[in-house]
Amino acid sequence: MINRSRLKKSMFFIFFCVSSLSTTVSAQEDIGSELPIDVRVLLIQEMIAILGSTQTITDAMVRGEDEVVAREAQQIHDSFILAQELTEEQQQALISTASDEFLRKDEALHKMSATLAEAARVGNKAEQREIFSQMLNACVACHTDHAAKRFPAFHQE
Repeated sequence: MINRSRLKKSMFFIFFCVSSLSTTVSAQEDIGSELPIDVRVLLIQEMIAILGSTQTITDAMVRGEDEVVAREAQQIHDSFILAQELTEEQQQALISTASDEFLRKDEALHKMSATLAEAARVGNKAEQREIFSQMLNACVACHTDHAAKRFPAFHQE
């Protein structure tokens, strides 16, 4: 069954992403606008999945639902774009377009999510809070440095 609230949030996120593409802002890198459309769609799908999981994790953490945190954190880990079934051409386009820094940040986020999943499996709530906070900070840092057109508010003075 489709969660209407989550669907609305996802649709808003997609609308925001599409509508902000024409914004001119400088940043270190804006890989989204440089990627071929098929790879860009996969990256956006990954980000939407991560957004949904982070929202669910937040709800689960405040309720003490370790099993939900573990499931959603594992889904974030498993959504790693480079681990998906990309064609050789798509993988090459992503690797040649994205900086090493972006790829390291993306990989680190997915590793953190695996660590979060493990902390949730053993019921370590303090570690869950610490790791999830690090993950959110990593998201903000990556969006600031690598997605200026998609998130121009990080660059307003």
